[in-house]
Amino acid sequence: GCGNSALSHDLHQLGYPDVTSIDFSPACIAAMRARYARCPGLRWAVMDIRALAFPDAAFDVVLEKGTLDVLMVEETDPWHVSPRAAAAMRRVLEEVSRVLRPGGCFISITFAQPHFRKPHYAQEAFGWSLRHVACGDGDGGTGTFHYFLYVMRKGQPLDP
Repeated sequence: GCGNSALSHDLHQLGYPDVTSIDFSPACIAAMRARYARCPGLRWAVMDIRALAFPDAAFDVVLEKGTLDVLMVEETDPWHVSPRAAAAMRRVLEEVSRVLRPGGCFISITFAQPHFRKPHYAQEAFGWSLRHVACGDGDGGTGTFHYFLYVMRKGQPLDP
């Protein structure tokens, strides 16, 4: 979920007038509503990512930043994800696909490398294309931490 991140507010300040944020924690959502009460374009809802209470095709963009990583936190081997974790990931991605309008984008920001995350995202059933880019501090050193930006576009073909 959104947690206590300022990302929703930052997006609003950048000119995105209509931002809906969800989190599983009622306390977190209450705190965020209070913190950003003066921003009418920000909406907050307590919700489970596995069962989104939004109508089909409700959003132009769905953005997640580390939320899906929570589904993998108990996995001991990223090469062999448990059936339980794989099913939870699939359920969330089905929900994301359902609430995205045709032509909409799902953006996922994570430390999960492509060889671990793409098998989950690259499913014909979701009806989206998939591309990714590695990002990081660019210092070229061996200790650089990279994160990955995945962009899925609803209604575009999935490349093999």
